[in-house]
Parts: sequence; C-alpha cells; structure tokens
Amino acid sequence: MQSRRLGWILLAPTLVVLFLFGVLPFLYVLYVSFHDWNPFAANPDMVFNGANNYRQVVFDRGFLASLGVTVAFVFFAVLSELVVGYALAQAFMKEFPGKAFFRTIHTLPLIMAPIIVGSIWKLMTTPSIGIIPHLLNAWFGVNLNIGQSAAAAFTVTVIMDVWHWTPLVTLTLIAALVSLPPDPFEQAQIDGANKRQIFWHITLPMIAPAVVATVFIRLMDALRTVDEVLMLTGGGPGSATRYIGVHIFKEVFPRTNYGYGSAVSVIVLYLTIVACWLLYVSMLAPRNRKG
Repeated sequence: MQSRRLGWILLAPTLVVLFLFGVLPFLYVLYVSFHDWNPFAANPDMVFNGANNYRQVVFDRGFLASLGVTVAFVFFAVLSELVVGYALAQAFMKEFPGKAFFRTIHTLPLIMAPIIVGSIWKLMTTPSIGIIPHLLNAWFGVNLNIGQSAAAAFTVTVIMDVWHWTPLVTLTLIAALVSLPPDPFEQAQIDGANKRQIFWHITLPMIAPAVVATVFIRLMDALRTVDEVLMLTGGGPGSATRYIGVHIFKEVFPRTNYGYGSAVSVIVLYLTIVACWLLYVSMLAPRNRKG
C-alpha cells in the first residue's frame, strides 16, 4: 500500500504538468470549436453555433485539398526517413575511419529549430542565390523554382523534412539494433540464410516495436508541420504545400477564424489517433497474438 502511494506521489508532478499543458488546452480548444469567435471583430464575444464548424470542415474544399497533400507528404517523408534511417543505422553499426565525426555531423539537424531549417532551405533553393538551383542547372540543365512549380515545391518540402528528421530515426534504430541478441543471427547464418531472409524473418520482427514507435513520433510530427513549410514556401505555389498545419495556421491567425480553426484541430487530432491505432493493429497486434 505504501509503495503504491509512493508511486502516485512520484507521478503527481508529471500528471499535473500533463493536465495543465495537455488536457486543459484540449478542452478549451474543444469548447471554442463549438462557437463562432473572432476576438478582433466588432463583436468579440463567442457565439455558440453547435456543430456548424464541423459541418463546414467536412464540406470545405480547402480543407479536403490540404488533407490530401498532407497524406501524400506524410507518406513519402516518413517512408523515406525509415529507409534512409535504417541504412544509416546499419552503416554506423560498422567501424570505419571518421565514424564519430560523421555521427556528430549527422545529428546536427536535430538541434535546429524548424524555422531555422526553413530559412536555410529557403536560401538554398532561391533561384538567384541558392546553391541547389545553381548545381541542378549546371549539372543537369534543370531550372528549379519552387515558387512556380507545385511538384518541385512538394518534393523540396519532403526532402527538407527527411534531412531534418532522419537523424532521429537513425538514432532510434541504432538503439534497437544494438540491443538485439547475436544468437538468432549466428544460427540463421549456420542454417544458410541470406541477408534478405535474415532481415525479413529476424531483424525486422525483433525491431518492430522500435520501428512502430518511431513511425508514431514521425507521423504525429509530420501531420503538424508548420514552421519550416511556412518559411520555405508559405503553403504555395497555390495550395501545393498547404498542409494541415499550414491550413490551420492561416485560418486562425491571418483570418482570425478561431472557431473553425479549433474544429479543424480537433478533427486532425482524431485522424492522427485513428492513424496511429490502425498502424498499431496492422504491425504489432498480429505479432502479439503469435506471442
């Protein structure tokens, strides 16, 4: 009984912080989502409008378009980060000259604020001064202008996100690979299994929990991408990079439509929870049933 009480006492500060900075803000946003509210209008009072904001979201073409490009962005960014992160994790598991230096350089993007990342890529992709358009034009004859090409803007935002967050995936997978016992791999090699078979039947199932946790983190982060995309493209050209986070930002701040923006935020939170649950069921639930 005393140990249980001690456990709750030790958890109390964390629970209080989570309640103050997690639960209360969510309840407030949920409350605002049922109102029509513009605090800078002639009438700054909240006006209850029921579920009208949610009906507006469902039939809003701008929201549906931003949801489509967000799903594509999340898919390509997270998948690329997993593939590149795993390849780098396997490379860093081996010894080679300058390994410590390369690992340090590799993790530098993680310490940068998103708005700094967006500023760096803005400078690198500006046609008149950017190194990337200069090299692409000099080497391949390609004229890169993310302000005019929707496909180029989308591709650059994906590459920027991969550059920024792949080190996190790499570090997570390195920790998972280091913790693997050597016995199953030695037995598989004795039995004549090749590298592909070892990866699919031994490595991947054993690091699946770490992979799922990493995808959860990156999925939630990618769905709320705002700073770097606003800095790089501003959501354009057109709506090519108007991802969900950018859409909410522009509805809440420039248009001061707080009720509608809150409704979109609640729906995005719900969709994020559903996506994480489906991912868990598809990847870990069958594994748990076998266990």
